[in-house]
Amino acid sequence: MNRTLLASLSGLVLLAACAQAPDQGGAATGAGQATGPRPGTQEDLVANVGDRVFFDFDRSNIRPDQAPTLDRQAAWLQTHRQVRVIIEGHADERGTREYNLALGQRRADSARNYLIARGVDGARIRTISYGKDRPAVLGSNEEAWAQNRRAVTVVQ
Repeated sequence: MNRTLLASLSGLVLLAACAQAPDQGGAATGAGQATGPRPGTQEDLVANVGDRVFFDFDRSNIRPDQAPTLDRQAAWLQTHRQVRVIIEGHADERGTREYNLALGQRRADSARNYLIARGVDGARIRTISYGKDRPAVLGSNEEAWAQNRRAVTVVQ
């Protein structure tokens, strides 16, 4: 009798342990359930498309090697038609604050115009320039400067 009772209790304990959700944070995951960023979010854009393009020194034209990122952004924006974005223009630390604000604006406008040319409604895209005020990478060398010469697409 004790063996039967002990076996039954052991089975119940095991069953109860299996029934508890492994994720106590509230988002249960299981077979067949997708994981990753929610579609149409900034996280989705960054993970699946790319949120930034880079520019040459003192230039605001879209480089041929950066066009595929903007093509993917255009397709993503066509899929997520409710999404509005801001394109931030940035520059490296060289040059005056005023010059870099203007350069950052030209870079943001260049990315915006590219997306519009690919069919994205311009009313969904705002631009802003931060010039050299928000570097992505600190440093006074070509590697840092190259990462700071950019336009970043941000979901509103």
